[in-house]
Amino acid sequence: MESWLKISCLLCIFGFLRELRPSEPYHAEILMGEWYHVTQDEVNRSVYPVGTYSYLALLIFVFLITDLLRYKPVIIANATTGICIWGTLIWTTTLSGLQAVEVFYGFYQAGEVAYYSYIYAKVDKQYYPRVTSHTRAAMFVGKLVAGILAQMVIGMRWMNYKQLFYITVTSQVAALLWAFFLPKVEKSLYFHNRSEAIEGGTKSDGGNLEKGSEQPSNEEASQEKKIPALQLLWSHFRSAYTNPLVIQWSLWYAISLAGFLQITTYMQVVWKSFENEPTIAWNGAVDVALTLLSAVFALLAGYFHAGRLNTRSSLLSMALLSVLEGGCVLLSCWTDDIYLSYLGYVLYGGLFAFTITVASSELASSLEEDSFALVFGFNTFVGLLLQCILTFVVVSEKANLNLNVFQQFSVYAFYFIVIGIVYSIAVILQYIWSISKKPKAIQEAN
Repeated sequence: MESWLKISCLLCIFGFLRELRPSEPYHAEILMGEWYHVTQDEVNRSVYPVGTYSYLALLIFVFLITDLLRYKPVIIANATTGICIWGTLIWTTTLSGLQAVEVFYGFYQAGEVAYYSYIYAKVDKQYYPRVTSHTRAAMFVGKLVAGILAQMVIGMRWMNYKQLFYITVTSQVAALLWAFFLPKVEKSLYFHNRSEAIEGGTKSDGGNLEKGSEQPSNEEASQEKKIPALQLLWSHFRSAYTNPLVIQWSLWYAISLAGFLQITTYMQVVWKSFENEPTIAWNGAVDVALTLLSAVFALLAGYFHAGRLNTRSSLLSMALLSVLEGGCVLLSCWTDDIYLSYLGYVLYGGLFAFTITVASSELASSLEEDSFALVFGFNTFVGLLLQCILTFVVVSEKANLNLNVFQQFSVYAFYFIVIGIVYSIAVILQYIWSISKKPKAIQEAN
């Protein structure tokens, strides 16, 4: 087996084990159950927001220490944090205990950056598309198996909801043990960016040094080519965000991500609020359907979009799909039938997978420097900042809106609809402006 494929397989197994969390589809169901001394309103307004704020506060810090420590230690710490999170949930029963867990969960989510960026430091650029698809697929499969397992265990009444935590903790322990088998990373993008030493002459002269010239030692050549981390960070940041296309797609990426994170965080609270809630919740089956549809739509995005649409057409398509996403969210919260709510959520997840895949592809193709991790990390940070604003305004009691969960989701739905309309108008105006300038350009040329 080739070395890049071996490394990819090792990381994929870790990703699968990390995502094998059958308690996740029933997380709100468990917290609002008989095992914890909290109300539904406390879970909605006092527990989940802590995780959102922690994720935002820790993301940049985790990104920097991931590069500084060269990935593997952060991957190990991430798996250890998973054990702490679901181990604590087994025995704690208080509101303060759940809030402490959410702080750790913020680090757990932020630690995904180590998983996604590790592979790029270990394999050659020519294998990036393959290893990216491998690592993404591994996480999809982990979520898929977790959803099937959760629904089967609950449907067959082999366990109660809370006992799913034992399976989740076990998978996190397995992920931690597996993480130690990952190869060490010798260099990283910023803090350990030492270039390969010059051996046997320069590349430009075919490896032959001129007579009388002295060949620098490997150590000296490496030191000369090492760029200070902060200087390289700023160089990549400035190069990316002075590009109008990068700004355009970064803004779309961040706005869409903020809405997605908010909806996936609180959707289970909505289902728990339905009067006709089924005896056996179908959250696991919904997660399976969402994962499958997301995978299919992500593949369709790559097939239909690649090389077929220009930037303006892509943005207009994204804007129209955003309106459809808002419609799906409205279906999930305006209906009295929980099964229609399930359907709306699954359709929304599929559409989001399509749009975020296109946005990521357009963004990556617009970058001139090797700064994918930095740009996507910063865009995620902006998305989290927007999510925190949404949380503070819509969910927090300090804003005094006093919206119930159904009204909150109506706000999220119109958030997507308004974004779609604004982007559509902007693209149309941009097109009209470009058309109006053509005759002037022709006259000036003549």
